[in-house]
Amino acid sequence: MSRAVDVVLFDYGGVLTTPMGDSIRAWIADEDIDPAVFTATLKAWLGRDAAEGSPIHRLETGDLPEEDFDPLFAAALRTRDGGAVNPDGVLRRMFARVAADPAMWCLAEDLRAAGVAVGVVSNSWGSGNLYDRDRLAGLFGAVIISEEVGLRKPDPAIFELALDRLGVPPGRAAFLDDAVPNVEGAAALGLHAVHHTDARTTREALATLIPGLATEPTSEKENV
Repeated sequence: MSRAVDVVLFDYGGVLTTPMGDSIRAWIADEDIDPAVFTATLKAWLGRDAAEGSPIHRLETGDLPEEDFDPLFAAALRTRDGGAVNPDGVLRRMFARVAADPAMWCLAEDLRAAGVAVGVVSNSWGSGNLYDRDRLAGLFGAVIISEEVGLRKPDPAIFELALDRLGVPPGRAAFLDDAVPNVEGAAALGLHAVHHTDARTTREALATLIPGLATEPTSEKENV
């Protein structure tokens, strides 16, 4: 059986890394952030009904630098006792515990070994927070960071840019993301979109599209 896709596009945070929520919950506990205020702020700035041009949208497209976003974000938050949140480096503190997910990097390596090109399409929350640039450049054929291209998922244009750089039409590509709106956006464009929840189920989903892909990790790096 021939494979259904020639390219797999990965989200970065929450796909090539450990879940973002783990780091966020630890930060909330460490700094005694009011979780209800945090959730309301995230919904207002990033939810499905968030206004275009919200601070997070502007951050992701590069219109609002991280150093300008931090004080806005901190001002919208409160500690449980009603205190102010320190704005200095608040995004970096929030993401401080995010780490690479070895199983997903192994999956990218296994895809390449199976003859499938790989790329990254990521909505950036400050370019210095998460990205291992050297490692990305060594493995992925295209790395699309939202703030660098002025586009953000789920805008079809950001997927089209990645596909153009890798030279494939939407129907010959798969896309992995932990955020449902981004998965839906990719699917609407015609990509084989996979909602990522863990490395095992994502690998199994891709194996139905790529017969040459091992259903178990083949790299020792999966255990690093």
